[in-house]
Amino acid sequence: METHQIITLLVGLALIIALARLLGALFRRLGQPSVIGEVLAGILVGPTLFDGAVSDALFPTDTRPLLWALANIGVALFMFVVGLELDQRLLRASARTATAVSLASTVVPFALGAALASFLLTRHPTENPVVFVLFLGTSMAVTAFPVLARILTDLRMTRTPLGTLAMTTAAIGDLLAWLLLACVLALAGAGGANPWMIALLVPYTAVMLWVVRPLLRRVFATTKDLTPTVLAVVSAGALLSGAATEWMGLHLIFGAFVFGLAIPRDGTEVLREQLHDRIAGFNSVLLLPVFFIVAGLKVDLSAVDLAGFGELLLILLVAIGGKVGGTFAAARLRGIEGRQSIALAFLMNTRGLTELIVLNVGLLLGIIDERLYTLLVVMAVVTTALTGPLLRLINPATGDRSVAAEDFISGGRR
Repeated sequence: METHQIITLLVGLALIIALARLLGALFRRLGQPSVIGEVLAGILVGPTLFDGAVSDALFPTDTRPLLWALANIGVALFMFVVGLELDQRLLRASARTATAVSLASTVVPFALGAALASFLLTRHPTENPVVFVLFLGTSMAVTAFPVLARILTDLRMTRTPLGTLAMTTAAIGDLLAWLLLACVLALAGAGGANPWMIALLVPYTAVMLWVVRPLLRRVFATTKDLTPTVLAVVSAGALLSGAATEWMGLHLIFGAFVFGLAIPRDGTEVLREQLHDRIAGFNSVLLLPVFFIVAGLKVDLSAVDLAGFGELLLILLVAIGGKVGGTFAAARLRGIEGRQSIALAFLMNTRGLTELIVLNVGLLLGIIDERLYTLLVVMAVVTTALTGPLLRLINPATGDRSVAAEDFISGGRR
């Protein structure tokens, strides 16, 4: 690297940190997740304003590959934290109801998204229409488990029956969404790899859970608190696992996510909390804001014409209608009271950062073009921003916080 590249990169990183923190704090004060402000920070420095003059001045072309490398590390660590936060015991709570609702909240928007994709193909031609259709369906089916958890925490709903059910449903839905994306990438021949190599993901996951997890348990048994050695082992493991799935022809997000799942749960509560705080804290301050900026550099709202605005309305209609409608119908069929069902449906409509990761994968592989990417990013922001206000409007009676989620379902029916 030359001196001017180093200076430009360091100045750019400082601006990214400052802008992301400023807008993130502003939107938190407005009762929104900080991710909304951070995404808008990326859009503001993109080509939307002043025909890209701001982004060209702050982030010259020769420094963007460096930013993209940092963004990928940030995404890998984020996905590791998602896997770390996913409590398998949560998936066993009210399993029947949560599974039924999560299937509906995934299948219905997926089907509607696939139907919409068939229409959008006329304006966004692609070399592989089947992959395009499946990818758009997948993008409509996403629910952002981490952002949902933050919203429930802010609203003090994490220990309510509704909050518990929402977390379980979103966790199962997250797994389904990543599985769908893996299938789409296999069909797309991601990374130029042999599609059959993607079949290695199943035995790889088994090895991580039944071989690597016991080894990590031995490492964790040597200390009750997070040491530099344990932090180094975990960080290196997450990155190596991401590299492994990238080699398989999948994206690095899968490997990092699986490594997070492999972290032992029993007797490691304090250590896992320290791991979460250390890695998520650093990542949210520096690396994830870089991802938002890189994502924003590809969003050009100034290029959205009247026809594009019509497409955006269709996308929002399908995204919101599919998620809310599918979730609400399944919840009512499982005996959940109407007001609680609509609240659960609005919670499942949260997309946030998870959606941005999916969209960036699609753009990187050429599955979608930049015009459609822009519209889908707007959809992700709008659906996430709507969650908090709609919940406050409904103000559902969540009941006694000590009540288990199973007992919340229509007289305790299993």
